[in-house]
Amino acid sequence: MKNNQQTINQVNQNINWFQKFLMVCSGGNIHILRKTPSEWNKFAGIGGIVLFTAIFATLSAGYAMYTVFDNIWSAIGFGILWGLMIFNLDRYIVSSIKKTGTWWNQVLMAIPRLILATFLGIIISKPLELKIFEKEVNKQLNTIIQRNKKQLQGEMSGRILQQSGPFETEKKQISEKIANYQKSYDSASVELEKEILGKKSGLTSGKEGFGPNAKRKQELKEQRRQDLENYQKQVAPRLEYLDKEISKVYTNLETERKSTETFEDKFNGFAARLQALDELGKNSAIIGLAAAFIMGLFICLEISPVLVKLISHIGPYDYLLEKTENDFRLYSKEKVEKGNALTDFRIDDFKDKLDK
Repeated sequence: MKNNQQTINQVNQNINWFQKFLMVCSGGNIHILRKTPSEWNKFAGIGGIVLFTAIFATLSAGYAMYTVFDNIWSAIGFGILWGLMIFNLDRYIVSSIKKTGTWWNQVLMAIPRLILATFLGIIISKPLELKIFEKEVNKQLNTIIQRNKKQLQGEMSGRILQQSGPFETEKKQISEKIANYQKSYDSASVELEKEILGKKSGLTSGKEGFGPNAKRKQELKEQRRQDLENYQKQVAPRLEYLDKEISKVYTNLETERKSTETFEDKFNGFAARLQALDELGKNSAIIGLAAAFIMGLFICLEISPVLVKLISHIGPYDYLLEKTENDFRLYSKEKVEKGNALTDFRIDDFKDKLDK
């Protein structure tokens, strides 16, 4: 039996480079896996899932950064960095699940890892969804831009009324007063004409010609003309000031509107595309369902290595890993006990020397 155990521990099988690479991706211990050929396929499969998840994460992050920076080299650099980070995180998540202990203990250990893997799946899937539905997202972006411009125009109109309102009100009051002066002058002109023509009315004598009454009406007409001209001269500077202030309000808001519309035309960043994708999902049941399936696919892809480790039976690799870890625990405990005993011996020896 002892010879058989030694044979099991010492036999190492050759692993081709591709299998070895996938096993490294799975987070497995290569030295132990060499002794357990029956576990190679399982760990190679887990490593393949981790590898492809990292590749998808690289593409996803690269596209997301390209929409932000609009620079392909920055997008490639960040995409590779993000993919390596996801690769290392997935590899740690899978390798940290041990098959020792009860099944419920394994489930409790796997729950936080499943939650983390789910969030990673969502994060990876979103940029790829944006790329898959790029044409629809661009169309919805245009709709959002036009809607924002319309809303902006309404806000600008309200601000114009608010800022120019006092000036417009004063200008209207002056115009109304000028109109009253003009009306009085026109009325005096009509009455003078009736008086000269001899048309009988409540304010005319009915005598034709330029008599005393016509002379008085001529003086009244002249007085009202002077009143009109004097008032117009008086308010001319004020009207000019009001017109300048109103023009200034329109100019400032028009400049602001143009700059804001220029900004709105560039409303195509990552967050804007996410908003467009969300509105597409709400407006179209087919796109919403397709986006949900894509997200579900990446979530399943992300959590599958954890599930494989969780539902798989305990195998030779797990036994050897437990034995290796236990050997190190026993070795460490032995060293600690020997160190404590040696320290106690030296203390007792020192006390004996002091007593003598």
